[in-house]
Amino acid sequence: MAPGAMSRWTTSLSEARPVSYWLDDPGRPAPEPALTGPVTCDLLVVGGGYSGLWTALIAKERDPSRDVVLVEGREVGWAASGRNGGFCAASLTHGLANGLARWPGEIHTLERLGARNLDAIEETVARHAIDCDFERTGEIDVATEPYQAQELRSWYEEIAARGLADGIEFLDAHAVRGQVDSPTFLAGLHDRRGVAMLNPARLAWGLKRACLALGVRVYEHTPALTLKRYGAGMAVRTPYGAVRARRVALGTNVFPSLVRRVRPYTVPVYDYALMTEPLTDAQLASVGWGNRQGLGDSANQFHYFRLSADNRILWGGYDAVYPYGGRVRAEYDDRPETYARLAGHFFTCFPQLEGVRFTHAWGGAIDTCSRFSAFFGTAHAGRVAYAAGYTGLGVGATRFGAEVMLDLLAGERTERTDLEMVRSKPLPFPPEPFAWTGIALTKWALARADAHQGRRNLWLRTMDRLGLGFDS
Repeated sequence: MAPGAMSRWTTSLSEARPVSYWLDDPGRPAPEPALTGPVTCDLLVVGGGYSGLWTALIAKERDPSRDVVLVEGREVGWAASGRNGGFCAASLTHGLANGLARWPGEIHTLERLGARNLDAIEETVARHAIDCDFERTGEIDVATEPYQAQELRSWYEEIAARGLADGIEFLDAHAVRGQVDSPTFLAGLHDRRGVAMLNPARLAWGLKRACLALGVRVYEHTPALTLKRYGAGMAVRTPYGAVRARRVALGTNVFPSLVRRVRPYTVPVYDYALMTEPLTDAQLASVGWGNRQGLGDSANQFHYFRLSADNRILWGGYDAVYPYGGRVRAEYDDRPETYARLAGHFFTCFPQLEGVRFTHAWGGAIDTCSRFSAFFGTAHAGRVAYAAGYTGLGVGATRFGAEVMLDLLAGERTERTDLEMVRSKPLPFPPEPFAWTGIALTKWALARADAHQGRRNLWLRTMDRLGLGFDS
């Protein structure tokens, strides 16, 4: 990267605030008071992100008489649920390729359940009048190298032969640039119905409001400290109180699980994003993007990008940073060297937007597991259920995970609980220093593959055979 280009690109970051654009909202609701003293309930939900909010809401919709309490350690939506790109995908398996590789016999069922889940999210947003800029725009996976264009075409032919290409269209260079114009785009795969764009923080806040309206008791600034059996139920201690509950659902995701044996199955990986100032009409016209689809490129170290309601461009991804020891710390949320890299990549993709400035730059931790899609389970003789490991594609899939947790807590056998995806677990991560070493080696190998026509070396081929994954 030339020094002059670096200076020009980093100048675009000079006024960027190190905070999530979505959370930097004057309409942000005030938190509910913290729990003080003891309470009892039928169901305690731990975690005020999407996973916990969907669980609490669906629990009340299934049984309005059920007494539900939700506790959140900080504020609803403050972590991953308020920092992601706002891509709400139908896929439950972190994409069709991952699902087909891991559960080929169930893939048609998983795709059907995922489509139904996305429809249910759209219906819930409408029914509860959640103002979150929900747009069923679809998404385009774009190729920026000739080998990626060939791979996209081959992949499209494979899924079409398997009857999995409904609503998906292959776009050549001319067609993809007719949708969104970048000189780097060589082909695309357009999923017309399987992805929606939304404002992620407002979705979380809207789900909180819906929960409160249905009678869920929500306590914020109330971290759950311990989980123990108490008679026929469970007890959770908080800083100023305690909750006794017949059943507990854990939606803590990237944060250490209250069920200790679950902790080795996830590691935190930090992801970063930029948000531009609103584009002028002329700037937007220079890019095209009239249909407002989400986009992502096809490299291992990939970018995701989309338009906000006020025509800003969110540009994120590429770097995936695993901190040694797997700790989740606030200082990891801000990474200027990644912001500079992302800014350079942005203007390479959209040179016609030279001069646009970024107003926000932020990061956050993703709960990553070795199979790249959620896993589920119970503890304490079925009194506790958990779901985790969404690996950055949880905006939609967490609703499905909430239904799985409620099915498991009810002891019900359903189409969801019969899935091999639900009944199986990923491989756990090894202890340090092996986890850090393995992840670092995999990241190096993936970057090398991107630089060598996608060719995967022996390490990556071995990881593929073991069913282990890691990318940005």
